Formats: sequence, C-alpha cells, structure tokens
Amino acid sequence: MACALLFNRRLTKTSVCLLSLLLSFVGYCTLFHADPLMMLPVSGDPARGCNRRLPAGAACASTPPSAAEASRANAAEWPPSVPLHARSDTPSPPMGHPKFGNKKLPNAIIVGVKKGGTRAVLEFIRIHPDVRAAGTETHFFDRNYDRGFEWYRGLMPRTLEGQLTMEKTPSYFVTKETPHRIAAMSRDAKLIVVVRDPVTRAISDYTQTLSKTPDLPSFQELAFRNQSSGLVDASWNAIRIGLYALHLENWLRYFPLAQIHFVSGERLITDPAGELARVQDFLGLKRIVTDKHFYFNRTKGFPCLKKPESSGSPRCLGKSKGRTHVQIDRDAIEQLRDFYRPFNVKFYEMVGHDFKWE
Repeated sequence: MACALLFNRRLTKTSVCLLSLLLSFVGYCTLFHADPLMMLPVSGDPARGCNRRLPAGAACASTPPSAAEASRANAAEWPPSVPLHARSDTPSPPMGHPKFGNKKLPNAIIVGVKKGGTRAVLEFIRIHPDVRAAGTETHFFDRNYDRGFEWYRGLMPRTLEGQLTMEKTPSYFVTKETPHRIAAMSRDAKLIVVVRDPVTRAISDYTQTLSKTPDLPSFQELAFRNQSSGLVDASWNAIRIGLYALHLENWLRYFPLAQIHFVSGERLITDPAGELARVQDFLGLKRIVTDKHFYFNRTKGFPCLKKPESSGSPRCLGKSKGRTHVQIDRDAIEQLRDFYRPFNVKFYEMVGHDFKWE
C-alpha cells in the first residue's frame, strides 16, 4: 500500500496523512513490543486489565507482580493493606456501614447482683455515646466458658475506636469460678456491682420466682430452717446472694478494690443521675448522662429515661421490673435483718461505704 501511494502521481493530501500515520505505527511497533502494554492492568488491578483490548487469542494476565513491583506498589499505597486473616478481631467494614467497627472483649462488666438494679444501670449507661453493650446476659463465665473467648467476642456489639464494650450477667458475682476466669481474660477489666438491701433483694427475688412458679412454697418456708428460733437457711439462693461480704472476698483475690465499683440500688431509684455520674467517672467517661435524661415514673415506682427525639415514647424497663412485692410477715423481716446485720457491717468496712440498710 505504501508503494502504491508513493508512486501514485495523483497523490492527495488525504493520502499523505494516511501514509504518515502508517509509517509512524510501523516505527512504533519496531521500537516497542505492544503485547505487554496491551495486557498491563490498570492501577494494579488484574481484573481491570481485562477491560483493555488484547491481541487476538491473548488471555488476561494472572501472573502476580514481582517482589520489586509489589514493593513499589505498596510504597505508593498508604496506609498499607492488611490481609484479613492477619487480624485478631473482626475486620471493619467500610465507613458508614451499619456494622462498622470491631467486636472486642468487654472492658467493663456488670457482675451483680440479681434483683439489685443491674438492668437499669445497663440501660442508663448505654445511652452514653462512648458505650456499647450486649443486650442480653451472656452467662459466658458461669455457664458457657468452655465455648471459648472467640465465641464470647462474637456476642459483643461492634465498637469504634475509643468506645467501651460492656455486658452484664448478675450471677457472676456469686459464682466461685468467675473472678479467676475474668482475670484470665483481662486483669484490667472494670467491674460494676449493683447492691441492694439484702432483705428487700431476697423478697424481690422470691416475687419474681413466684410469678413463674405459682405453686412455690411460702417465703418463710424457704427462708428459715426454723422460724421460731430464727434459724435462717443460708443455702437458699435468695438468701445466699445477699451475703455480699463473703462473695466479695473471692473477688478481691483477683482484683483490687479500685477496679470494683458499687452502685447503690436504693440511690439508683432516688437519684439515678448521681449514681450514673459516679459510674461514668469510674469508667473514665465524660459525664454525658445527667438528670436531664430521667423522670420518675410513679406507676412503676422507679426512674425512666425521657423520650428521645427519635422516639414516640419514653423508655422504661419492662413489665417484669417494678412489680409489687409479696407481703412478708414483719417478724420474719426483722429476723432476716438480724441475720444479715453482721454481714452488712463487714461489707461496709470492706468497701469503705455505709449503705444504711439497717
């Protein structure tokens, strides 16, 4: 074709342009091999390289880059990418994804006590933006320990950098093996114990059980071995839980007192903001949950959270909270107070605070 154009006496301007382009292409192909250029992936992505036009019969290149090429690519990419399998916790999805964040073992645990007000403390503290908490009791350290810490981690909510992970299981405080197991997870874990007058707590415990088991024996039958002599049955779980001093001795073998914070179940009702202020201080959080978040529900007899802007109603605890207690004989109550008195005094001395349960 080139020869035809050169010896064509009727050479036109268009022919000259075509000839120039043809000669340029021949020269380019002579100096450079076209195939590698055709097959080079765009931006280091092999899959995107397949979108380029290839010579007939050519396949998309799948050969990994050399060490030098990989080094140059990594230097140009910052921060460097990390293989998913190299991370010890769940990788973070992209920003803005509802599951953004990582699942971590808890920094703080509400370990007790049953019918003391643990659910209220959890619901109140979790409105803090720097706290994320598991919604249900995990019972990992007392019932599911053999499942392992990765199973436990999987029950936790995702948290962002700087947020605390929490859970609450009230039976931990009275389970002998739990302090050692939590210490094996983290010696720095912060522990919260919500305590309440042990007599009132025992009656509340019985009332809850009675609602599920109507044919339960009377409170006095379960609480006393011999009521006429005032002999209390401390083996009954509702009575045993209230021996706070005995349970605390077990915890102090593994954790210093400074890592255990005691919430007054009584003050949680009369001054929820004050109790939550102390909880926030203990956890190292800014005091964001304040009295503006609470109002007293006279029907239930305890505080509720005020209506959030995004909700149509205030947030109160469930129907099982605040139920009317079973009426117990006054003499039985006084006998129980006499029984608990020395244990209460010892507990006050151990924690350095008088809860005034007399």
